[in-house]
Amino acid sequence: VQLQASGGGLVQPGGSLRLSCAASGLIFDDYAIGWFRQAPGKEREGVLCIRKSGGSTYFVDSVKGRFTISRDNAKNAVYLQMNSLKPEDTAVYYCAAGVSCSNWYIRNYDMEYWGKGTKVTVSS
Repeated sequence: VQLQASGGGLVQPGGSLRLSCAASGLIFDDYAIGWFRQAPGKEREGVLCIRKSGGSTYFVDSVKGRFTISRDNAKNAVYLQMNSLKPEDTAVYYCAAGVSCSNWYIRNYDMEYWGKGTKVTVSS
C-alpha cells in the first residue's frame, strides 16, 4: 500500500494550494482518508477527513471556510484545497487511510496507512 502526498510548496499569505493524495495497493473506496499536519515544534493534528460516502469532517476550527476536501474514487485520489492560507498553516501535511473519520480515530492517529508528507510554507 502506498499513499503519496504532493502539492506542497511556498506560498504567500492569502494564497492557495491544492494538495493531492494518490493511493495504490488498496481498495480505495473502502477507506476514509484523512489529512493531518505537523507544524514545527508541535504535535501532529488531524485537519480534515473524508468518509467513504464523500462526507467530510473538520478537526481544526481555524480551517473552516478556507480548506475543503474531496475525493475521486476513479483516480484513487483525495484532494485538499487550501485557500486564504495563513502563516500558522505552515506544516508538513500527511494523508492517511483508515476505517473511519470518527473523532477517536483521528485524535489518536489510528489510521492504517500513512503517506510521506508534503511541506507547506506560508510566508511573505
